[in-house]
Amino acid sequence: MQAGSSHRGEMSQDSIMNPLHRKDVSIDPAARATKRAFNVISMSSVGLELGLSVVVGALFGRWLDSKAGTSPWLLLLFLVLGFVAGLRSLLRASKKLDRAPEDHG
Repeated sequence: MQAGSSHRGEMSQDSIMNPLHRKDVSIDPAARATKRAFNVISMSSVGLELGLSVVVGALFGRWLDSKAGTSPWLLLLFLVLGFVAGLRSLLRASKKLDRAPEDHG
């Protein structure tokens, strides 16, 4: 017969250690600066994205109006849809900025 086992049934072999294996990690200042620059460039494109979505929606609506003969209605519809798409992009970017950890250093 075998002697009683020393483990308590956990899957980990080393279940006695602290479950949080955290170490202090120092991040290179150049990496911080690069990430900050990338975030600035990403956020600066939001205004361009909003404007382009409105313009593309208006142009597509105008083209559909010329094909279907429904003078201003499809233009107005796709103008509003382009604006909504631009706002959705703006909200998505602001959520991403809120999720980003604060950079202190």
